Amino acid sequence: MSASMYKYIREAWKKPENSYVSDLMWDRLRQWRREGSVVRINRPTRLDRARSLGYKAKPGIIVVRAKVRRGGRRKSRFRKGRRSAHMGVKRITPKKSLQWIAEERAARKYPNMEVLNSYWVGEDGRYKWFEVILVDRAHSSILKDDKLSGIAQQKGRVFRGLTSAGRRSRGLMKKGRGAEKIRPSIRAHQRRGK
Repeated sequence: MSASMYKYIREAWKKPENSYVSDLMWDRLRQWRREGSVVRINRPTRLDRARSLGYKAKPGIIVVRAKVRRGGRRKSRFRKGRRSAHMGVKRITPKKSLQWIAEERAARKYPNMEVLNSYWVGEDGRYKWFEVILVDRAHSSILKDDKLSGIAQQKGRVFRGLTSAGRRSRGLMKKGRGAEKIRPSIRAHQRRGK
């Protein structure tokens, strides 16, 4: 039995540095660096990953590429009145993952759409790029689709941490023993204990 096209794409993207993808990435990253933070694209770069996350080539679904700067927060240094240990300039990192931040930026650029999911497509020393799948919550083809119509009802789902990246950052991918204090959220569990 022959392998599908998606299997070959998946194998090539598992280790991009060892496959033909690395040659393409060199040119792509040079072009992507010149583009804006959130850019709409015609078709997914990683078709296998997009399809597995719910992408369909139909009206009402678009894909955007979001660029996020890597590293921690860049805070300005205090001039007076702090011990250097208490300045809080270095090693200040966001509680959200860069992927979640990329999803939120895409959702702000397209306010009539909901984020379905996202996946990594590239990185260099300064930036990371993610492709975000967006769904138009008022489009008739989306409302008729059994799998996507539920997403259309969840308004602002990316800002509430309901996407895969958001759930991972909130610790909700863990279940059972060792995850007792996570649900409904870490903050809500702390409040409940008081």
